[in-house]
Amino acid sequence: MKTLVTLIFILFIGTTAQAQDTPSDVNAKTVEISVVTSTSKENTVARVYKFKNSRIKKALSFKTKRNKAKLA
Repeated sequence: MKTLVTLIFILFIGTTAQAQDTPSDVNAKTVEISVVTSTSKENTVARVYKFKNSRIKKALSFKTKRNKAKLA
């Protein structure tokens, strides 16, 4: 049943894709935009961590002396 529905779905998608009208005359309008570069002497520092959220994981993974299980 599942394979039959899948086959019908694939055939339906294929026939609708072939039925699309694509216009052969496509005119693209081009627009010229000038690029202005600004020179600023600001030095910014970007930190790159090897793992995502490494500072958060390090802060949340702390252990105390009382984390050990006690025998009764």
